[in-house]
Amino acid sequence: MVNVTAADVKRLRELTGAGMMDCKKSLEEAAGDVDKAVELLRLKGAKDVTKRAQRVAANGLVTADVEGTRTGVLVELNCETDFVAKNDSFQHAAADILATAVRTGVPDRLALLNAQVKPGTTVQQRIDEASAAIKEKVELGRFARLEGGYIASYLHKSDPSLPPAVGVLLQLETENAGLAKDLAQQVAAMRPSYVATEDVPADVIEKERRIAEQITRDEGKPEGAIARIVEGRLKSFLKDVVLVEQAYVKDPKKTVKQLLAEAGATVKGFARFKIGEA
Repeated sequence: MVNVTAADVKRLRELTGAGMMDCKKSLEEAAGDVDKAVELLRLKGAKDVTKRAQRVAANGLVTADVEGTRTGVLVELNCETDFVAKNDSFQHAAADILATAVRTGVPDRLALLNAQVKPGTTVQQRIDEASAAIKEKVELGRFARLEGGYIASYLHKSDPSLPPAVGVLLQLETENAGLAKDLAQQVAAMRPSYVATEDVPADVIEKERRIAEQITRDEGKPEGAIARIVEGRLKSFLKDVVLVEQAYVKDPKKTVKQLLAEAGATVKGFARFKIGEA
């Protein structure tokens, strides 16, 4: 049997919120594979495991900028405590990094780290300077850049005393400022992972179908009803993770897909960052 350490159990508990013994048993059954242990906990009925597994231990801020309406940049800067997130030096560093991302047009996080904030100083060096001044670890989290169509941004503060903890870029095919704003807020609140059902990878669908079938069988449902129940559960999963299948938060009687059809609009993409989520 694999040797499961207290550190392994602690990590799985932080990821899932499940009990200590449940985590230990799942790790033993999964031969130490954390991803497999998370799946086993789901099969055993641990609540909210999937969403909790997205969390990471981090503080910081999310910031965004849209050039005109056709190019949007979203940046996450992490620190260790919310006290530092309020620090002027930390926020100035974030502003410098965002400005650099906009000015240089870098396509990804690695390119951004190597971009120059000013001659002779890269973004990584700017982060190191901030970290030394603040005396706390500072690191660049996620980075997204969307181009084309009509782009809107939305930033949300979870605490009025702190900088924004949630940031969204929403990309429509054509201009519609009001709809773009509403959908950016929808993405911030409802946390979809994909724009449309066809964007969900086949392996993700298959995994959810397998888990749904196992749970249904464990509940002792009649064999003849299992396929129908599994498809119903899969449909519920898609309503949760696919933007256009979600109920529209401002009018739950209609879906986002129906809202888009009424407006003659199409969502091309989105990016969503929240401090504390991977």
